[in-house]
Amino acid sequence: MRHRQVFLTLLLAMVAVPDMVESQIEISSRASSIQVGGRVHAQYAASSVGDADNDFFLRRVRLIADITVNDFVTARVQPDFARGKIALQDVYVRLGSSNKFRVWVGQFKRAFDIFELSSSTDLSIIERDARVEGVSECSGVSGICSYSRLIEKLKYAERDQGIKIDGSSGRMSYQLTLTNGTGINVSDENDAKSYSGRLSLAASDKVTFSAQVGVHDYLFPLVDTRTERGVAWGADLEFGTWRDGAHIQASVIRGDNWKSLDSNQNEVTFLTTQIVASYYSEKSGRLAGIEPLLRVSFGDPDTAIGKNAGTVVTPGLMFYLQGKSKIGANLDIYSPQLGDTALSFKVQTYLYF
Repeated sequence: MRHRQVFLTLLLAMVAVPDMVESQIEISSRASSIQVGGRVHAQYAASSVGDADNDFFLRRVRLIADITVNDFVTARVQPDFARGKIALQDVYVRLGSSNKFRVWVGQFKRAFDIFELSSSTDLSIIERDARVEGVSECSGVSGICSYSRLIEKLKYAERDQGIKIDGSSGRMSYQLTLTNGTGINVSDENDAKSYSGRLSLAASDKVTFSAQVGVHDYLFPLVDTRTERGVAWGADLEFGTWRDGAHIQASVIRGDNWKSLDSNQNEVTFLTTQIVASYYSEKSGRLAGIEPLLRVSFGDPDTAIGKNAGTVVTPGLMFYLQGKSKIGANLDIYSPQLGDTALSFKVQTYLYF
């Protein structure tokens, strides 16, 4: 009941005061200026699986402090208070006065996947991994066999601690990361490091092609003092921009599923692909825009074995109140090659301030 009250309160606040949620607070500290903002995402998720929980919960409760020391040094601190726990998200110092070359030190997203690098405040899909409560059958990564589930749980994407270099020149841009490989808020477990690189080419104002590679270090499951490396690579395409008519993101990734071993104790190879297409129509009045969307995601955790993959189809609809404040609904339909189809219906409010 408490979660439901919080959810409804946020929903009413978003509808009643859309002009306020886009504002940010700027303050001055001892040696810098600070811009403070944040986001609150409240979700209801229901699963078709019989013994699964259907729940209201706070998906994200984040405060963001963007700090400017001078034209060379900037920083960000972003804690998350969702589910009654405090977990640091982006925490970094960024050095560089030119967009051609910048150095980041701290915790940030690895230079790999287009869907992970896209902010949750922009994405039309509610959950990147299309999770379905009560389903846990994907080889190596558990859960369902979806695009983001595979690359997140195999630690090729998401946040990590280390150093990042990025920049752009003309139509080319690049990102390189050197990180611990253990993920968000976790100390390194060995002396090895993980590497990721991403190169993008803007073919036009609306079309961008990218290629990426990730090398992840890990302790071998059967000998926890032995370090091994998994490799993943892929390419993606983006057409259009957020909240401006048609927008498409499509990607394909292949690599080592190091969490799943074959009968000879060797890594197996996974293959996954995903496309998300949406169309934003601008409105007037209380409703700033409407955006129907469709996701199709395929994940095969072991390409050497048949009938172990899964497909997700997600129709959805977003209602924009103002800027990035919106209300959305997704129906994630998961169809494994073996087994029964499972559904997850999700509704989420997005408060952006």
